[in-house]
Amino acid sequence: MTTTPASSSTTTTGTKLPIPLSTSDSFTTDGTPFADPTLYRSLVGAIQYLTITRPDLSYAVNQACQHLHSPTETYFQLVKRILPYVKGTISHGLHYTQPTTSTILGYSDADWARCIETRRSTYGYSIFLGGNLVTWSAKKQPTVSRSSCKSEYRAMANAAAEIVWVTHLLKELHALPQTRPTLLRDNKSALFMSQNPVSNKRAKHIDLDYHFVRELVMSGKLHTKFIPTKLQLADIFTKSLPRPLFEQFRYQLRVLPPPFRLKGDNRINQ
Repeated sequence: MTTTPASSSTTTTGTKLPIPLSTSDSFTTDGTPFADPTLYRSLVGAIQYLTITRPDLSYAVNQACQHLHSPTETYFQLVKRILPYVKGTISHGLHYTQPTTSTILGYSDADWARCIETRRSTYGYSIFLGGNLVTWSAKKQPTVSRSSCKSEYRAMANAAAEIVWVTHLLKELHALPQTRPTLLRDNKSALFMSQNPVSNKRAKHIDLDYHFVRELVMSGKLHTKFIPTKLQLADIFTKSLPRPLFEQFRYQLRVLPPPFRLKGDNRINQ
């Protein structure tokens, strides 16, 4: 594996980085085993707690967690790159505001065969309620998908299952929105399969478990809609992004610095 100069420079004390991982960084099993695996696991475990309120760290932490059993020196350097990013955005956190509507909106995406060793895809989703982020995920799919359409459709199914859970919870709280939940996708093939009730040969290799998305659409419980890739917010959960796009999606997730200082806080910003 080759790493960029930016990755090696993260060991410098006081360095702050604008993104957690470079677009050229990737985790592979090649390289010298790390001398202290316990330190690696402890460090990754500590950073993992941050993902509870920092969805912008989800993809980087997910990649690091996949190699806890046999970390290498390269892994450790990539994990150390996350720390300067956290230091530079230490005041950032999820912001919630009083919504004007109670619409449920979901973004779902999959990066087909992202892992160059196992060829498993990485998928992610984010669910908004009234413009506020309520749930998100970044995971590697458990099986290899033979086509991008299959990978995307599986990602859509996972996001749809999460939306169903949110709607059931809101129903129990007597706060279910009147409008249908909307799931946004940037893959037209997967979108067509969710809306078209006619089976075809391309769909036969997909497990029937994932066809419940089509049933949700046909029953009127879910609305699926196409969105351009440049507006696909779930990309931040499936791959490393260039700085402008990463910061744009982070802002849309409402991961922001505090808008004001607490009363009585006399600390001087450094």
